[in-house]
Amino acid sequence: MTRGLPIRASWLAPCAVVGLLLAAIPQRAGASDEPREWLEKMNRALATRNYDGTFFHLSGGRVETMRIVHRVRAGRVTERLVSLDGSGREFVRNNDELTCYLPDQHTVLVEPRQDRGPFLGSLPQFGADVNEFYRFESLPNSRVLGRSARVIMVNPKDQFRFGYRIWLDDNTAMPLKTQLCDSRGQVIEQILFARLDMPENIPDADLTPAVRTEGMRWVRQGASHDSASPALSGYRATELPPGFRLTVSGAQTLGGATEPATHLVYSDGLATVSVFVEAQREPNSGTDDKPRAPAEPPMQGLARVGSGYAFSTMVQGHQVTAVGEVPAQTVEFIAHSVKSFSGSDLPAH
Repeated sequence: MTRGLPIRASWLAPCAVVGLLLAAIPQRAGASDEPREWLEKMNRALATRNYDGTFFHLSGGRVETMRIVHRVRAGRVTERLVSLDGSGREFVRNNDELTCYLPDQHTVLVEPRQDRGPFLGSLPQFGADVNEFYRFESLPNSRVLGRSARVIMVNPKDQFRFGYRIWLDDNTAMPLKTQLCDSRGQVIEQILFARLDMPENIPDADLTPAVRTEGMRWVRQGASHDSASPALSGYRATELPPGFRLTVSGAQTLGGATEPATHLVYSDGLATVSVFVEAQREPNSGTDDKPRAPAEPPMQGLARVGSGYAFSTMVQGHQVTAVGEVPAQTVEFIAHSVKSFSGSDLPAH
């Protein structure tokens, strides 16, 4: 049975709705392969152009209207994503910082960026062996927003990853429509632009959040560190789905935590799963005037996070959470395989 996780799970992937549009799309392509060449053109367009668009986000029978504004000025990238109905959430990226305004949760979440390059610079690299796990195919041209569009399919070869269908503007290579699909080709989630402009200039006002933050709780998620505490730094996955490898190993302070958690990233060259290992939280100390706050209960089970899943379990007294835009069985597989190792036995993969 799928069980909801506490709000803390959403801190691990606060902008998952953007992932369907921008993340998990390959960056590096072979010039001789036309579908992959067009995906490379798309990434260049998304990273270097100014654009302002309104799109529909369809997921789980629900439709949300959103606006995205992207500006590149003097090498500095600024973006704003706004929910025009529903949650009223806004997300603002300002080069090296991401601020998530979540009025439905009365919370503002601030996260540091890992790099200072373009917004899409943090996408997973297109590994040389990715063809072993995905098939790339060009379909006949279609029309979206009255424009001729190239249609690219990225199909998974097994049940551990999702696939994509992408409609690219024939003139600019900008994505006009994107679908996230399961291993059978069934659409899980999609984004369809209703309007897409590419102005030469975008004013500051279009990148300024409109959310009123009075009375909202501010949570600042700490930057990554080189290592967590010795009790946490020895955790690794003992088994992985085919093609997944360890690409990042570090530590990150999650909102409200007193010590950094181990942060591991596993990727197949396209799909990415983040694993967080953190100590079980203790009750607040309290004072003579205030009673001790109860310990936060550990997260357990599976939860939907945007277009992907998060799975959390307890391993040797520590909280292990795997989250990514992948099928549920992938995050469960990886989370269940996480174990503690001594320094000399720590696996490299």
